Amino acid sequence: MSTISQWQLRAAFAARLSEMYGQEVPAYTTLVDVSREVNEDVLRARGAFAERLGSISRVTAERHGAIRVGTPRELGQVARVFGALGMHPVGFYDLREAAASAVPVVSTAFRPVDGEELARNPFRVFTSMLTPADPRFFDADLRTRLDTFLAGRELFPPELLALADRAAAERELPEEAAERFLHLAVRAFELSPEPVDKAWYETLERISAVAADIGGVRSTHINHLTPRVLDIDELYRRMTERGIEMIDTIQGPPAWKGPDVLLRQTSFRALAEPRAMRTPDGSVVSGALRVRFGEVEARGIALTREGRALYDELLGRVDEQASQRASEARGDIARAVWERHMPGGEQELAAEGLACFTYRVDPDRPRDGSRPPAGLGELVRRGWVRAEPIVYEDFLPRSAAGIFQSNLSGAGVRDNDQQGTSYDAARLSGAIGRDVLDPFDLYEQQQNRSLARVARELGLTDIPG
Repeated sequence: MSTISQWQLRAAFAARLSEMYGQEVPAYTTLVDVSREVNEDVLRARGAFAERLGSISRVTAERHGAIRVGTPRELGQVARVFGALGMHPVGFYDLREAAASAVPVVSTAFRPVDGEELARNPFRVFTSMLTPADPRFFDADLRTRLDTFLAGRELFPPELLALADRAAAERELPEEAAERFLHLAVRAFELSPEPVDKAWYETLERISAVAADIGGVRSTHINHLTPRVLDIDELYRRMTERGIEMIDTIQGPPAWKGPDVLLRQTSFRALAEPRAMRTPDGSVVSGALRVRFGEVEARGIALTREGRALYDELLGRVDEQASQRASEARGDIARAVWERHMPGGEQELAAEGLACFTYRVDPDRPRDGSRPPAGLGELVRRGWVRAEPIVYEDFLPRSAAGIFQSNLSGAGVRDNDQQGTSYDAARLSGAIGRDVLDPFDLYEQQQNRSLARVARELGLTDIPG
């Protein structure tokens, strides 16, 4: 009997989810089509350089999804489903602190972590969990009602979880079981036709539209799916030309003449989708909810901890200058700050320890019998070693919060006189039942493994930075 491996399950799940979401949100299909057109044009214009941060086949197939759950128990079940696909929780993001409006969630991202697995299919899912215990958003009475509601629902059927556990343990499934798993997994993230309790939903929506989307319904669903594009500014222009209403900005680093780093994101605005609503007298009426949207991303080079600190510092400078120069476009301010303070080339980023690279011995290295130089910078500069940028596979809390905020129906309510409840990666790890991995550690390990291989091949005991 033939079997389906974890990466094949992951690729099939991503493809089926994309097909399903395109049927539910037709504008997403437009976004995918425009992304593909832009990528093809960039590849023709830039040639091989366009694939420096991933082959065109990977970029074209790449997706990230976003879902929201209500409780640690539900988050643990999500981890089991994605564990079947070879996806691990990476990174902790507190959107409560990153957002100016009411976004009462903490998040992680499930994704592959091995380089080969990422190359096969890099599907990732940004997963947010509601924080009912935070008194800034929920008083004691509402928290009790919310906890009761969430405890009474089932997002993932036992059969799906059993198949997920089997796939995680065996790292594959027989073909028939794989088909059943994929069917159940995709169905779990479809938009439910079940009528929404109108009064309960509106109670939560007054606090936060995100809270209502999570705790106001009896199921979960894909909140958005995100293709990857090689020129997000051009995509933004083309989507606008097609009459698709985009959010006001592209989140993340500015467009500039230097290397792309981290992540840039934007989206079309959440669409009003018809939903059946149950009123207090039990009747069902037609309504509409505006919670789902189509996002697109452009990925850059992963930064080290020092590089990320510089990025955060530059964002602070942009914020300060933008507040003082209200008539000037924020993008222009950010570009000027970047060009003044961010190294303008990959070699400088590497030399200053600000970005992450893998290294390999150059097949065209000197063959004149000379010894290789000792330092990494000299090895690269003198043609002994090639540096290849590591793609940033993760997320930015401020950008994620910015996307969420841009698609909210209102700012919600937040009582900053209350002390917020503490959440961190350790608490999330406990809920999931497995460690939330640190993305900086993953990039550093990938870089260090490549340096160890270079040292062995060149007969060096060590390669100083």
